[in-house]
Amino acid sequence: MPQSRELDAIVVGAGLSGLVAAAELIDAGKRVAIVEQEPEASLGGQAWWSFGGLFLIDSPEQRRMGIKDSLELARQDWFGTAGFDRAEDEWPRRWAEAYLQFAAGEKREWLRERGVGFFPVVGWAERGGYTALGHGNSVPRFHVTWGTGPAVVEPFVAAVRQGVADGLASFHFRRRVDDLIVENGAVVGVRGATLAADNAQRGAESNRNIIGDFELRAPATIVTSGGIGGNHELVRAQWPKRMGAAPKNLLSGVPAHVDGRMLGITEQAGARLINGDRMWHYVEGIQNWDPVWPKHGIRILPGPSSVWLDATGHRLPTPLFPGFDTLGTLEHILSTGYEHSWFVLTQAIIEKEFALSGSEQNPDLTGKSVRELLKQRLGTGAAAPVEAFKKHGADFIVADTLDELLTGMQNLTPEVAIDLPHVRREIEARDRELTNQFSKDSQINAIRQARHYRGDKLIRVAKPHRILDPKAGPLIAVKLNILTRKSLGGIQTDLSARALGADGTPISGLWAAGEASGFGGGGMHGYRALEGTFLGGCLFSGRAAGRSVAGRSVANE
Repeated sequence: MPQSRELDAIVVGAGLSGLVAAAELIDAGKRVAIVEQEPEASLGGQAWWSFGGLFLIDSPEQRRMGIKDSLELARQDWFGTAGFDRAEDEWPRRWAEAYLQFAAGEKREWLRERGVGFFPVVGWAERGGYTALGHGNSVPRFHVTWGTGPAVVEPFVAAVRQGVADGLASFHFRRRVDDLIVENGAVVGVRGATLAADNAQRGAESNRNIIGDFELRAPATIVTSGGIGGNHELVRAQWPKRMGAAPKNLLSGVPAHVDGRMLGITEQAGARLINGDRMWHYVEGIQNWDPVWPKHGIRILPGPSSVWLDATGHRLPTPLFPGFDTLGTLEHILSTGYEHSWFVLTQAIIEKEFALSGSEQNPDLTGKSVRELLKQRLGTGAAAPVEAFKKHGADFIVADTLDELLTGMQNLTPEVAIDLPHVRREIEARDRELTNQFSKDSQINAIRQARHYRGDKLIRVAKPHRILDPKAGPLIAVKLNILTRKSLGGIQTDLSARALGADGTPISGLWAAGEASGFGGGGMHGYRALEGTFLGGCLFSGRAAGRSVAGRSVANE
């Protein structure tokens, strides 16, 4: 874009929410600059790496799978999960309600108009397992994008690139914002350092060599810089006491540049940060045998059948089964005094139930290959990426007998005494519960209940069987690590995505969206999330920010 032309807006961050905001501004004929400290290879941010899961309510995909959903049921699930209980939760509550209306209304069609389609089988994430008013999804709502994360990002990248071609937009890669320019109480632009060019691949660490400085001015600045998951020091500093002591060992589910740096800069400009102690980390993390960024971890997306043991070999309590309650499981694991846990399973379970989070770990879905999809998901053997981790991953143990498996587990964690006789009792006792159709084992009953849903029975939940059945082998143990992922708090915003100051009034010239704003309002998820809601939160809040700056009406305002 010719520099002589004045800007209408600056977007800080070229992730999904920033691209959506920029696309809305371009659509309104506004002139926008997108400022990003990373190389162009990382365009699209964390959304590109995602599995592409989106939370929809009463969708055609749900109805075709026999799922009866409603806005009222989703609202019950969301607010029962969020647990809003703070004075500063007023705007997060409003954002949650607005997002529910979006997910039950125009969200699906808005995406389909942009070429986004969905895999026909709806997933059931965060199943809860408590009472009707407690945490969890009552029904499957996790819609996997056909093409995973890259397919969510692509239409907005295309829209912004067209804006560049039309002279309405400009990308400013390798520009690190160090300050928001504030004059007479209003944010009027950004300034910072120009970093040296870098050929780092997507997600890899890039240099911080300063070769100059820059300054851009506009009447509106939208902060879409993401969360803190790559900054383990900040994660630990904000770790909530309710979840026990902060872990000493963490894997990173996001690249190192997801460091929360812009949050402090935005706060210095007068914005209010809230709910910093609300965060979303996974307990099914495994070390990536082919890492892209430091401490690169991958999350296992598990079905419900693996036996979950703590570090000493004791089974996790009901309802902390795989895929039921992420943060409840995290709290329990940390309460044991250790930071890792174990899955014990069979080859039959890994073939049916293991998926790995991330676009790069699902080449069939990401590549939109029906042939490869049928081969990977319905053929014999586990999916190729899963088998690769089983073969190369440092956290996997494969054995023909339980004795060999237990020995391998103890050898992998010699610093922790595993109660090996107790593990054997747990496995054998669990297997006895499968001699008939009745059981007092809540996990077995949950597995059977899950298979009533034909999507789970088809591609997600293995037929109940004994762990020690030789026909189901070999036996597998997986050491599970804590994996950082999302910030649930952030910059407090109103429903127009305007950043609010300490007195609750909007800061002139400043907006925020995406994870930097807690996906809306400073934390629309509350304490916990229902999954498929992070990408959706970026879409919704980015859209609201772009439309607000462009002077268009914002839905549900």
